[in-house]
Amino acid sequence: MSDTTLHEAAPPAPDFSGWTCPAPLRDHPRIVMGHGGGGVLSAELVEHVFAPAFGGPVLSSLADSAAVTLGGARLAFSTDSYVVRPLFFPGGSIGDLAVNGTVNDLAMSGARAAYLSCGFILEEGVETALVARVAEALGAAARAAGVEVATGDTKVVEAGHGDGIYLNTAGIGLIPDGVDIRPQRAAPGDVVLVSGPIGVHGIAVMSVREGLEFGVGVESDCAALGGLVEAMLAVTPDLHVLRDPTRGGLATALGEIAAAASVGVVIDERNLPVPEPVANACAVLGLDPMYVANEGKLVAFVPRAHADAVLEAMRAHPLGAGATVIGECVTDHPGMVVARTGLGGTRVVDLPLGEQLPRIC
Repeated sequence: MSDTTLHEAAPPAPDFSGWTCPAPLRDHPRIVMGHGGGGVLSAELVEHVFAPAFGGPVLSSLADSAAVTLGGARLAFSTDSYVVRPLFFPGGSIGDLAVNGTVNDLAMSGARAAYLSCGFILEEGVETALVARVAEALGAAARAAGVEVATGDTKVVEAGHGDGIYLNTAGIGLIPDGVDIRPQRAAPGDVVLVSGPIGVHGIAVMSVREGLEFGVGVESDCAALGGLVEAMLAVTPDLHVLRDPTRGGLATALGEIAAAASVGVVIDERNLPVPEPVANACAVLGLDPMYVANEGKLVAFVPRAHADAVLEAMRAHPLGAGATVIGECVTDHPGMVVARTGLGGTRVVDLPLGEQLPRIC
């Protein structure tokens, strides 16, 4: 049989043009842990389930807090839930997180938090003394942040249907006149600042959860950022974007901002403030510090004309002493974050699918 005969007998190549995928690659008939991680799965859940169900132009901005007008006043309004394990960790507790997390979400709109609500979801059998300890930590954090817990609620679920204590807080604050801070305002030419060392909170929680020793103790950076934001606004009300990089870390915050404003972001990895204990822990655990959660840091997109003055004001505040420039906003590669590496190359900084460290807030 000749080669020509073999060629003629071969079946025709399949035609894929009419084929369809029966389900999206990330189709999940049930919720998985990644849906709560602040990454791509969380975004899909919001986009395809919650946003269509709720609708409304206020929700569509998908900022850390909603800016609403009520009775002539511009208010920031936010809510968050806390399921951290363990309840107490180096540098803080679930009570501290519940206050500072909501206060910081409001601050990312430029608002100073005024009032909080607090809901306790308790598991049957949890020790009353532990509940009291969490409540005391929450109250102390509220007083330190200058906010009042004005209302609340308590629910109890059957033993085995919870994990001791879950918390939910909501908060409201007043946005100053002339302040318009939201992800969509990022613009080419903006300088990207971060207020201090990253990745500390996630590593602090993981160290006690897994009983790991990294040679040097790591404490959470959990803190209320309202005062730092006020110091920045005192320089100029024209801050374009503020974001506290909690779940999903700095990388996720930058990616969400780039996508919201359809701009490119370029960062210099050599300028990222990663503390040595965090870098060592991430190396051991196989984690990227850019994706590890923070609870007392912010990232800011500031017009270049004001960047030096804002950076100086940040460094003059105790919670911004380690502030540094990490990059800039560009017209290239809109919606994408890229990092210049120490070797002179570049890499794409993707949004995570889920979360490297679950249950850290």
